[in-house]
Amino acid sequence: MTSALITDFYELTMMQGYFLKKHNPRVVFDVFYRNNPFNGGYTVFAGLEELIDELEEFRFSDEDIAYLRSLDYFDSTFLDYLEGYRFSGDLYAFEEGTPAFPGEPLVRVESSLMDCQLVEAFILNKLNFQTLIATKANRMVYATRGRGAIMEFGLRRAQGENGAHAASRASFIGGTRVTSNTYAGKKYGIPVSGTMAHSWIMSFDSEEEAFRAYASIYPDNCVLLIDTYDTLGSGIEAAIRIGLEQKARGKKIGVRIDSGDLNYLPRVIRERLDSAGLEDATICVSNDLTEEIIQTLVSDGVPIDSWGIGTHLVTGGTQSSLNGVYKLAAKEENGIFEPTLKVSNSFEKTTNPGIKQVYRFYDANDNALADLITLDNETVQEGVNHTFFHPFSMGDFFVMRKDAYKYVRPLLGKKMEAGRRVSERRELKDIQAYALSALEHLHKSYKRQINPHIYKVSLSKRLRDLKMDLILKVRGAV
Repeated sequence: MTSALITDFYELTMMQGYFLKKHNPRVVFDVFYRNNPFNGGYTVFAGLEELIDELEEFRFSDEDIAYLRSLDYFDSTFLDYLEGYRFSGDLYAFEEGTPAFPGEPLVRVESSLMDCQLVEAFILNKLNFQTLIATKANRMVYATRGRGAIMEFGLRRAQGENGAHAASRASFIGGTRVTSNTYAGKKYGIPVSGTMAHSWIMSFDSEEEAFRAYASIYPDNCVLLIDTYDTLGSGIEAAIRIGLEQKARGKKIGVRIDSGDLNYLPRVIRERLDSAGLEDATICVSNDLTEEIIQTLVSDGVPIDSWGIGTHLVTGGTQSSLNGVYKLAAKEENGIFEPTLKVSNSFEKTTNPGIKQVYRFYDANDNALADLITLDNETVQEGVNHTFFHPFSMGDFFVMRKDAYKYVRPLLGKKMEAGRRVSERRELKDIQAYALSALEHLHKSYKRQINPHIYKVSLSKRLRDLKMDLILKVRGAV
């Protein structure tokens, strides 16, 4: 069971208000974000499959009800209602792992107002964090240009037990190969890995003794940490001696560097290993790596075979959160859903009204060209011209001519109905494969680290017109 107390307190107080006032129409909420994290050109949508699993089990336990009762804040009839509560809404979403962009409704929740209100914080917490970390991981993977696997070493850096598990899961979706988190390996089937600690080496009388003992226990996974005392002195010298012993046994070694000049040290170490006849020995580096550092080292041709990432991956590094939001888009009146919008003095914060769909246009080479947000009851035909209106400047538009694209795909699909999963549950390895494949269809100009090209996300004419009409109506009423 997932405790329904994993929510903001004000969600419960508003929910009680709706309950006591018998104000509980059916509504539609959108989940979207406003800006790409890390000044990047995209995000990797993550967290959905776990969200669905946990929404199916979203309940108030007896202990939860007892706690709420102890606050002396809630009416007894409302607490009686919560005792039998279960999420009963419909949920539409992008496939987990899909590249996504600002302003797009990644998730659409349709249910009663009380239902939608309660799950707001839970949904945002689940999706915002994992999307942020999956995106960070993919930026790091992309920075390697295929030169070496990214290994997620973030168990000690992640915020709390659940944060560590979620970070490992999201990192894997983004493209990391292994995790240091043993429980994440068990829960999600992610390959696990670890090398040795400095304390292992310090507990022996010499590095050579420590390395030889390690090699005898782990001959097939012998990665030696060489920077405890003197990386280019006793460290690499002891590693070479153990490496030659291992080679005589038909085994090979790796070395890991966790400090120092990562542009200089791997070059010297590679030369030393090769000169000793250990050409198949690998070099792993760690030490507060970021995608910018990785990209620089790769561009400079530094001989590195794998990358161990901790803090800057599982905490989001310079970006503490994804600015995902959850906004009311429609409410039922007299049996019909009427569009709603939130108006702001900042036009980019004025929401897009109504029940919506998102279509992605592809060229003949399967490259994504642009996305069009439409009303859900619009038909987007292939083989015709389409007008794309700028989401924040209502007069700007361009025409996607029929000869400029090959086909169109809707991105929002039904995942839950009446609180139950209706989509096939996907394994994590399949989500990762899908994510990496989908990102291959995104031009490299959108994925570069600095000044990425802005991917076009636009509004259909019908949605643009509806938005303008509602803005004028609201301003007139005010």
